[in-house]
Amino acid sequence: MNQLAYPHTWLFILVAVICGVSQLNYLNKALDTFDLAMVSPVYYVMFTTLTIVASSIMFKDGAGQSLSSIASECCGLVTILSGTILLHAAKQKEAASSPASTWPLDRGISWYISVGSDNLLRNVEDDYFAAPQSSPATP
Repeated sequence: MNQLAYPHTWLFILVAVICGVSQLNYLNKALDTFDLAMVSPVYYVMFTTLTIVASSIMFKDGAGQSLSSIASECCGLVTILSGTILLHAAKQKEAASSPASTWPLDRGISWYISVGSDNLLRNVEDDYFAAPQSSPATP
C-alpha cells in the first residue's frame, strides 16, 4: 500500500526535514560559540537521551517490562550521563591547570603592513623578540 497518498506521511517528512535542518543549524552555532570538547558531550547526551525516550514511546517499551528492567535502563542512562559529565569536568580541570603560555606563536601570528620599513610585511609580535623600533613620523 503506497503511503505517499496519505497526508500524515507528508507531515512526518516535513517535520523530519525541519528537525534535521534545525539540528544542523544549532549544532553549527554551538560549534562557532563553544569548543568542540564542550559541544560534543552535550550533543551526545542529548541525542542518546532523546533517542531512548522516543524509542520507548514509539515501541511502547514500558508496557511489557518489569519494574526492575525499567530501573536498570534508567540506571544505564544515568551512568552514560554521569560518565560524560565526569569526562568533561576532568578535561576542563586539566585545561585550567595547564600553565598559561607566554610563547606568542601559540596565540597565532598577526601580521600588518609596515610602509616605512624595508620589510613590508611584519609580525605584530616582533617587538616581543627584539627591541621595539620607532616608526618614522608620517607627514
